Amino acid sequence: MPRSTPPRRMLTVLAGLLALAATPVAAPAAASDAGYYDAARGLSGARLKGALHDIISTGTTALSYRKVWDALKVTDEDPSNPANVILLYSGTSRSKARNGGGRGDWNREHVWPQSHGPFDTGDTPGTDLHHLRPEDVTINSGRGNKDFDNGGAPVARAPGNRSDADSWEPRDAVKGDVARMVFYMAVRYEGGSLPDLEVDDATTHGGTPLLGRRTVLLAWHDRDPVDAFERRRNEIIFERYQHNRNPFIDHPEWVDEVFG
Repeated sequence: MPRSTPPRRMLTVLAGLLALAATPVAAPAAASDAGYYDAARGLSGARLKGALHDIISTGTTALSYRKVWDALKVTDEDPSNPANVILLYSGTSRSKARNGGGRGDWNREHVWPQSHGPFDTGDTPGTDLHHLRPEDVTINSGRGNKDFDNGGAPVARAPGNRSDADSWEPRDAVKGDVARMVFYMAVRYEGGSLPDLEVDDATTHGGTPLLGRRTVLLAWHDRDPVDAFERRRNEIIFERYQHNRNPFIDHPEWVDEVFG
């Protein structure tokens, strides 16, 4: 017996179901997007930078420099060993208890150097967790207040890092992390009672409120996308400590809108 032809209504329903299945489903909004960035939606350039500054400067809590020690033991905890922290440039896992100033200890690296403000550890920029990371005392000293750029000689005890007289190149795995921390600082601190930090395209400014190089940092941001460690760190700083976020971790596309 010949097979009967499906009614036209059934064919219409089937076509609709197939079309629905083929339609991409939007990913759910991240918790960080639940209203936090509403004032920045649809903006670009200077207007976006201004909106982000207002957002990440509102309702914040500043830590004392002493409290930063304890906070870094949480924000930079080694996922594979809760007794340790991961050091930024060297990538080494080191005991949380080894914080201090002696050889073999880790201390608080200012990714935006204090002399590039200038600011000190009593100012909000000096205790801002979004740019403070654990690092070996000797390697931290070697980086000093150098700008960021490609090139230089290999850094002893920090594989993948390079340095010359006026610049520092971090290992590939954290190039984007460094760039996004620098871009955060340039948006968060816009003058008034605090330094007006800006990203430029040079490596020769030392004690001015400038840090470079912008073109290199943009390239690092593109080459090293946001990873799970950064996202976790951003959430902890927001939830437990400062109550603000790094927008360039939540929305990497805004880097080019503001600095590109």
